[in-house]
Amino acid sequence: MSSKTLASKSEGMQPSSNVQGRVSRAAMQRREFLVAAGALAAGTLAGCASGAARGGASTPTGGVRETLDAAAFRASRRFVDNRFGRIAYVERGTGDAALFLHGFPLNSFQWRGALERLSPYRRCVAPDFMGLGYTEVAEGQSVAAGAQVDMLISLLDTLSIGAVDLVANDSGGAVAQLFVTRHPKRVRTLLLTNCDVEHECPPPAVLPVIEMARKGTYVDAWLAPWLVDKPLARSETGLGGMTYTHPSNPTDEAVDYYLAPLVRSARGQAQVNAYAMALEPNPLAGIEAALKRCTVPTRIIWGTGDTIFSQESADYLDRTLPNSKGVRRVPGAKLFFPEEFPDLIAEEARLLWGVG
Repeated sequence: MSSKTLASKSEGMQPSSNVQGRVSRAAMQRREFLVAAGALAAGTLAGCASGAARGGASTPTGGVRETLDAAAFRASRRFVDNRFGRIAYVERGTGDAALFLHGFPLNSFQWRGALERLSPYRRCVAPDFMGLGYTEVAEGQSVAAGAQVDMLISLLDTLSIGAVDLVANDSGGAVAQLFVTRHPKRVRTLLLTNCDVEHECPPPAVLPVIEMARKGTYVDAWLAPWLVDKPLARSETGLGGMTYTHPSNPTDEAVDYYLAPLVRSARGQAQVNAYAMALEPNPLAGIEAALKRCTVPTRIIWGTGDTIFSQESADYLDRTLPNSKGVRRVPGAKLFFPEEFPDLIAEEARLLWGVG
């Protein structure tokens, strides 16, 4: 891997909210980027988006590699019972382990494409966080980021896994930063995509969600309507418009897989509200000093179309983590681009891991 790349300067997005709790999309200025060697050109990104719309993603040779569908992913789901609850996870591959941490309000299904591409090189483990997906949280158990780290350590111990290559997105990136600073010997490498950092945790766009969760209206106001109306979920004011790059995402089956467990039971609704509320106060407060002592090799991949997390946050991680291998900018990609462009994630992971 090369040494640190020169990151471009950008202005952070500051999405606003109204009384209905809708997050508007902030306008973005065009900017020029200096990217690491091998970064996607605009035409390549468009090709990947077209592949994602067909249920796969473009490969470097121009073909399309399919990803697991919801039925196959569901059939692969396993559970571990521990003091934290009944922890859902999917595992594929053998050998050294890689741990994939998803975003909010998603679950491990976010990583289905990356798991397929990376399972020849790693034992890929993708759990559902407490409060999201198909994990059932024990009564009275905290679902804050620090507690998520404790749950992950317990899960890895049960699976007889020592060190992992850590891959994370969105609020999973906050958990990853806590994980690597609290348990540095259990992390070989760290791959971070658009996510929380200390000065942007939680980001302004999430504050209306937290407030709705406190009032108990989040599920009814946002998640339930998206579940029954998939075009609404993909609209400008829906999950898709806010966080996905391609207008055909999330797919119908992805909306069902993500939102059904959060909407269709009182337990699921209570758990997702608890997860949202646990995003505040800032779980990363005071972490910078520990990050500056972190020697784990780290690669940062950042979508430039994200209106939730600012571009400056990528630069912050790059200059704060002493063993950063630089930032790769993905032009136009929004927050949940790791789901849409699994070939990109697999490429960067293999380079960071030194395999393939």
